[in-house]
Amino acid sequence: MTNQPRNVVILGSTGSVGRSTLDVIAELDGFAVWGLSAHSNLDRLLEQANRFRPTFVVATDAEEAKRVDWSSLPASTELILGSEGLKQVASAEQADVVVAAIVGCAGLEGTWAAVEAGKTVALANKETLVIAGPLVMQTAAKSGATILPVDSEHSAVFQALQAGRREDVRRVILTASGGPFRNHQPEELAQVTVEQALAHPTWDMGPKITVDSATMMNKALEIVEARWLFDLSPDQIDVVIHPQSIVHSMVEFVDGAVIAQLSPPDMRLPIQYALTYPERREGPAERLDLTVPVELHFEPPDPDRFPALQLGHEVARTGGTSGAVLNAANEAAVAGFLDGQLSFTEIVPACRSVLECHNFDSNPTLADLLRLDDWARKEMDKWVCT
Repeated sequence: MTNQPRNVVILGSTGSVGRSTLDVIAELDGFAVWGLSAHSNLDRLLEQANRFRPTFVVATDAEEAKRVDWSSLPASTELILGSEGLKQVASAEQADVVVAAIVGCAGLEGTWAAVEAGKTVALANKETLVIAGPLVMQTAAKSGATILPVDSEHSAVFQALQAGRREDVRRVILTASGGPFRNHQPEELAQVTVEQALAHPTWDMGPKITVDSATMMNKALEIVEARWLFDLSPDQIDVVIHPQSIVHSMVEFVDGAVIAQLSPPDMRLPIQYALTYPERREGPAERLDLTVPVELHFEPPDPDRFPALQLGHEVARTGGTSGAVLNAANEAAVAGFLDGQLSFTEIVPACRSVLECHNFDSNPTLADLLRLDDWARKEMDKWVCT
């Protein structure tokens, strides 16, 4: 580390990952919060600005921002209204690390700008690689950007891969808690309420990600993300249920060795590793206490209970426009479920229906992907409104 602090931009600072990132930075020397952004919860954004005194804060919902009293904003902090501010702060020369923590397709714009500008990107927004994995990785190779995973599963894979050569990797194994319904029967799943779906047994996350965990669509998206992030074939990516959420993922090498990364379910550890890589430093993350009994249970996922996993493997194989359509359809379906307009068991079939009826393109541009994102949401509206 140099004496000059590294300037960190956090896109989505009021969400769970953004707040955890600020917890980490508050405990680490050598890092300064240079930019923050939020779409809603702007009162919290203002509180964060007063504590960390960044150079910029971005309120992407300009109309909502007009309802906030910004008079207490530090004089040294500039307020930017509108989503264009994401690109401005993410690509600024002074920004060293960009933490991409905006959920969903909304996170693509700022992440893309950071990658184009050659930044170190701590990627918590899996949808960026689901939507545009090949384009993002090609752009990073040209610009010199470094993409470091923040998702606990992909951070675990990234750490475990360092135990051997890439050409000696047989497969990666993504672990999944199984959510609250891993033992439910199909007739029980048909009766799932929003409140039940939001009651995750181990992780504290936002509503969209929590529902994705319940359907295991989050794992489907992580399969696609891992395919592009680690340059794997889809057949090299497996999923296993691990309710304790202590083993965050594993890598199996050709000699049969399986390397796992273990820690309590605390996002501050993968966030810190992305910030300090390749160094490891003391930090605020919870430690694994092996002075008390710990049980680790693994089981294969039930494909009938979690049909989203098959969708994830299919999209990882086909590539092209499939990821953008699946992601958009799922975001719209989850919103419909949370609004009480779609049942829990309709989410995945609706996503498959939209995916199967789109005009597939194996080599899309970014504009093509964004157009299909809009199309898929409108197609899902037909499901939600019927």
